Amino acid sequence: MIELCAVRIDRWLWAARFFKTRSAAKTAIENGQVLIDGQRTKPAKDVRIQQTINIRRNQEAFEIVVTKLSEHRGPATVAQTLYSETTRSIEARETERARRRMERAGLQVPQTKPSKKQRRDLHRLKHTTNAE
Repeated sequence: MIELCAVRIDRWLWAARFFKTRSAAKTAIENGQVLIDGQRTKPAKDVRIQQTINIRRNQEAFEIVVTKLSEHRGPATVAQTLYSETTRSIEARETERARRRMERAGLQVPQTKPSKKQRRDLHRLKHTTNAE
């Protein structure tokens, strides 16, 4: 078995199942949605173990550290062993997912605290609905 020391980033992203096709991975890299160690890159750039990769896909952002290299796409369980996601990335994705869920439900987090008048109106609304 040959031990790999570097793999093209587009092949690795495809093997790690971040993109369905290599051409989709290549397009994302060219559009600046994939960064290696915080720098834009080209599809032919080699990725190595312990490098940090930032991936933006649709509305999700991932920050991962490469743990293994592979040029071949395998089952999802094998693909998940190729990288480890940082805790900061997991927390940020969960926060963003919760925010989108609230917005779909019609709730929006206000940008500022309510004014005195708005607080009075809220208080009046709460107490009138409880009294009825």
